[in-house]
Amino acid sequence: MENLSEIYKSYADEVKRFLICLTSNVDLAEELTQETFYQALKSMHSYNGECKISVWLCQIAKHSYYNYLKKEKKFHSTSIENMMHMGLDVPSNKDLPDVEVIKRSTLISIHKEIHRLQEPYREIFLLRTSNHFSFRDIGDIFDKSENWARVTYYRAKLKLSERIDPYEL
Repeated sequence: MENLSEIYKSYADEVKRFLICLTSNVDLAEELTQETFYQALKSMHSYNGECKISVWLCQIAKHSYYNYLKKEKKFHSTSIENMMHMGLDVPSNKDLPDVEVIKRSTLISIHKEIHRLQEPYREIFLLRTSNHFSFRDIGDIFDKSENWARVTYYRAKLKLSERIDPYEL
């Protein structure tokens, strides 16, 4: 296999174009192109020559993009919990009135979306976030397993993250 700098010079534009088509975002494509070549360097020993180098690099690029999406999805779903707690903070004397209005408005929007969830998602989400019940206790309440409670809570978070865009609140 050629050395990596020659491979980069030969295929970076092709990988970037592939990622632009995949992401529809030039900046993200540039970032993922760099990640692709970093991952290629790490796994160069696994290239067996059965396909073109460009195909191998585009496969790495695709997986880099999927990993990026997983991280973004995780960040977005955990931010729902953070927004819940942000609205529940005890106000200090230093908080400005506008900040309190925004916090209250955010909390109201989140609660509206929570109450639009179907059961058992709504109840499990509220038991976990508002009442701080353990997954074991939630499972006991529903005569189900602790694992069932974890999975259902996770699904409730996913449903909320699909409905709530933190940048619109």
